Amino acid sequence: MITESKARFIEFMLESDVLRFGDFTTKSGRKSPYFVNTGNYRTGRQIATLGKFYAQLVEEKVGQDFDAMFGPAYKGIPLVCAAAGALYTEYGIDKPYFFNRKEAKDHGEGGTLVGYKPKDGDRVIIIEDVITAGTAVHETMPILKNAARVEVPDMFISVDRSEVGQVPGKTAIMQVKEEFGLNVHALITVADLYEYLKDHLEHRSEYAQVLPRMEEYMDKYCILD
Repeated sequence: MITESKARFIEFMLESDVLRFGDFTTKSGRKSPYFVNTGNYRTGRQIATLGKFYAQLVEEKVGQDFDAMFGPAYKGIPLVCAAAGALYTEYGIDKPYFFNRKEAKDHGEGGTLVGYKPKDGDRVIIIEDVITAGTAVHETMPILKNAARVEVPDMFISVDRSEVGQVPGKTAIMQVKEEFGLNVHALITVADLYEYLKDHLEHRSEYAQVLPRMEEYMDKYCILD
């Protein structure tokens, strides 16, 4: 059985049409029976609720032991804004946040970063949606390291797909831990999602078709604890 908090987050993603089951191709090119699209959050209630989930995880894992929060463009931008706001309203933790532009601005203040300007020695945490093959992390880390001599100890995501990354036998999360020293914390894992489907099979008959495909996908691509 998964925890009540994880079950609530899965149900929140389902009702928000963010978690879908079907036939999808991930950023890594793999065919997946499920897909998480945080771009489908579209109301004030949804983004406020999502921020609370992220804030709870940040508070549990690192508390106030960081200096700023970074959200990679594009999907990380609303996530970091929501998480920063919820951290303050729920826990009284007031931390600056910033995000990047895809293209440098050539007028006004210029540059590629918006919001907080990181300083040497800052501990920056990353707020993202999903990690699959680790591609996005390799794009994000140079942005932060080029901004200042910062430490990036932790990353917070919605779903850990637990998939093998670019190195056989290692998940993307294992790889970024070895390469960057980055600890990745997820609201749920693919194993949590699978357990949720099994627990609710009695009430949702359509899950009977999803479960075998989930099992096949996990056997082929995932490394589970």
